[in-house]
Amino acid sequence: MDHTRRVYRLSPSQLSAETIAVTFAKTSRSPEPFDAIAAELDAEKSARFSEKWIVGYGHSSVAEHAVLHLALENVSRMSIETIEANRLASYTEKSSRYQLWDPKAYVTPPELEGSPFHERYIQVMNYLFAVYAESLDWLIPWGEANTPRQLGEGDKAWANRARLKSVDVARFLLPAAATANVGITINARALEYAIRKMLSSPLAEVRAIGQEVKRVANEELPTLVKYADPIESLAGVRDYCRRLTAQVDTIPSDRWCVLRHYDPNAEDKILAAILFRFGDDSVAVCLDQVLNMPAEDRQKWLDRLFDQLDEHDVPLRELEYSNYVFELVMDQGAYFEFKRHRMMTQTAQTLTADLGYAIPRAITEAGFEPHYRKAMDLAGRLFRDMVAWNPDVAAYVVPNAFNRRVLCSLNLREMFHFIRLRCAENAHFSIRRVGRGMFEALESVHPSFAGKIKLKLDESSDTLAEKYFTALEESIQ
Repeated sequence: MDHTRRVYRLSPSQLSAETIAVTFAKTSRSPEPFDAIAAELDAEKSARFSEKWIVGYGHSSVAEHAVLHLALENVSRMSIETIEANRLASYTEKSSRYQLWDPKAYVTPPELEGSPFHERYIQVMNYLFAVYAESLDWLIPWGEANTPRQLGEGDKAWANRARLKSVDVARFLLPAAATANVGITINARALEYAIRKMLSSPLAEVRAIGQEVKRVANEELPTLVKYADPIESLAGVRDYCRRLTAQVDTIPSDRWCVLRHYDPNAEDKILAAILFRFGDDSVAVCLDQVLNMPAEDRQKWLDRLFDQLDEHDVPLRELEYSNYVFELVMDQGAYFEFKRHRMMTQTAQTLTADLGYAIPRAITEAGFEPHYRKAMDLAGRLFRDMVAWNPDVAAYVVPNAFNRRVLCSLNLREMFHFIRLRCAENAHFSIRRVGRGMFEALESVHPSFAGKIKLKLDESSDTLAEKYFTALEESIQ
């Protein structure tokens, strides 16, 4: 047996994803090198192994070694919420910040066929996309007037920056029905559950996408996802809970960012965990040491933990011993960026027009506010008329400007990542406001750690609201 260290690839251009997974699985009981194991396998042998050990005996972690790259095109942004609702996967999608939408780039849900809302839905969609295109005629001159030239900047580069600033605002008009493309990298274990969730969706479009994904995946993974079926209990739970919530009286709240839960002793616990990691005492002894540490020594220690980190460094994993639960209200455009932070636990309510819509200040300054309000009111009224018929399908008509309520739970390490990324100067102003609101809540309860995030911009959630919005929760008329 050769004991020389080897590091090499098992190439997906030479081996199927399922064969690679089986090769890795066999190493637990075979002393042979990986490439020797792979050489003995073919599609039939891999399928038999997968059927017996992964499907039959439940060794499903093996399926994580089979990775697929899936390309989904012309799916609604409404469906993308279910498509991307998987923590262990990677996604890249068409951005509403950098691309323009074609006037016909929207989905008409199959449920509307033969319904009393079909024709009106088409009319409202066409109107929203026409207003979206028209808004750019007003916003681009505004963007040019509000984009100072940088030293030595050419006309093309300057005009592009001004255009992007305008597109950032126009996106508020795009409805959830707008189509997009999304690329997915996902392992077979996560994919099976993703397909099951899609097949269990209340939306016909999402169920159809789930069937297509399953068919395409089966071409590469003939065993690992073929038993992906709908989650039978989900529909019953969803319907039962909706009946319960319908009995609850709605109590309005003007608080858009609320820290619902945190551990008052989290800072002490994190520091104790760090001592535990690098020492040899019990966590109880480490915590006692932290609690009895002089304030000056404690601060010096905190500075040492963070001050040598650069902007690309990740804080110690022990920051994960602190957890925070937020209840947030944000516009749908901001939520579409927020949902990408899949290390959080997120629970979003169904998209509605009930929480009002935001009016960007640029819309007002460009003189486009009356047209914008008309579009929002038209979409909002259609939503209200459709919601009793089908609340899930009604959500397709809701533009990005409308607000949505989200519950999320995240640890301090994820908070560092989220706030640094979403409070950066190049972040969209809607998500910057969300990041600032969460940072301010963190600062109020754990100032020692919040101070180590080192935000570069001098702004607050209030100044962002004042600078970028005419209104944040305008009601439909």
